[in-house]
Amino acid sequence: MEAESEKKTRKLAIAVQGGTIDKLYSAFILASTAVAMDMEAHLYFTFWGLQMLVKGAMENAGLPATYKHLEGKMKENLKRMKYPTLYEMLKRLKQSSLFKIYACSPTMEMFGIKREDFIPEVEEIVGAATFLEIAATADITLFI
Repeated sequence: MEAESEKKTRKLAIAVQGGTIDKLYSAFILASTAVAMDMEAHLYFTFWGLQMLVKGAMENAGLPATYKHLEGKMKENLKRMKYPTLYEMLKRLKQSSLFKIYACSPTMEMFGIKREDFIPEVEEIVGAATFLEIAATADITLFI
């Protein structure tokens, strides 16, 4: 039987491509749950997800056009439930050494985003190859 100190830490890797409130909450809820279960959680933000790492953007995330008519109700219910905002969730996640956040360098170049445009919680700027190395060793890999 494997000794407790030798136990391998499980790992979750999520490529966050979507930048809507529903996709971001999904990614952060899964990451929060993983961290609570003593799993590493690695989130790689690319395309529209990366846009949400720009200062002030996360606070303005909404639902996609298909579900826009439900956005007000969703936000009301989240407030009534005293659910943390997306940015509050991200800041809580950052308090754990098990959580890592990455920004996609090619997407930054594509959209003209600079390092200083990001919220301070962004840890590393990496390309797809680096994230794939992380994902290759993950127990669970998701695309949101």
